[in-house]
Amino acid sequence: MYAFDMVRPGSVAEAVSALEQDEAQALGGGQTLIPTLKQRLAMPSVLVSLSGIDEIKGVCKTDDGQLAIGGGTTHAAVASGAGDYPALAELAAHIGDPAVRNRGTIGGSLANNDPSACYPAAALASGATILTNAREIAADDYFEGMFTTALEEGEIITEVRFPVPEKAAYIKFEQPASRFALVGVFVAKYADGVRVAVTGASEEGVYRWSEAEAALSSNFSGDAVRDMTVSGDGMISDLHGSGAYRGHLVGVLTRRAVAAAR
Repeated sequence: MYAFDMVRPGSVAEAVSALEQDEAQALGGGQTLIPTLKQRLAMPSVLVSLSGIDEIKGVCKTDDGQLAIGGGTTHAAVASGAGDYPALAELAAHIGDPAVRNRGTIGGSLANNDPSACYPAAALASGATILTNAREIAADDYFEGMFTTALEEGEIITEVRFPVPEKAAYIKFEQPASRFALVGVFVAKYADGVRVAVTGASEEGVYRWSEAEAALSSNFSGDAVRDMTVSGDGMISDLHGSGAYRGHLVGVLTRRAVAAAR
């Protein structure tokens, strides 16, 4: 580690002001940023902790029936509070280990946009809206590639709103050491169609599998995607699995997610 200043604002307005300092960086739960600092892959001079901002914590239903989750809400709190969206609650309950779930936040995960993280798949498959201190961003416009999002410098995720589907499920094939998704598939069925989002597989980060969406919108069953295949081209290939292997897993996990959807 190295020397840096720590600021602990009590409101979003104070945090936004603090982030205007040179080389300032927001700190959510720290599950990614702290290891990054230890390896000196990032060296901000000021860390702006968001953990003391109560206005961006909590889970509630909106007037139009969506599930609203504050950006500073921990994975454990999502797991216990998102009962109206069981697939999302179950996803949160299987992120990392208890230490990670009690510190990591949904806003931090979406801001980091790790290519193997779980929440990006949930947000994209749900057609969620990411609210910041400055604007609202549709999930389809938010994810721009591996570790890249539509967030501007100093912008803070204050809330994420999830339309609750008729049926949904998230299935991931875990990398056992990190518990990240080697591949993860989130399937969500709405009145106007089905959305399928894949994480952990593509070199471009989380993405929607449009061919499966079309098939499942016509026939929401495993049979609709039984013969569909995914090419290994453009898929992540590393010591944990080849691109072809990940492509195969996308199809397998999609069928399992459809079978598990409730």
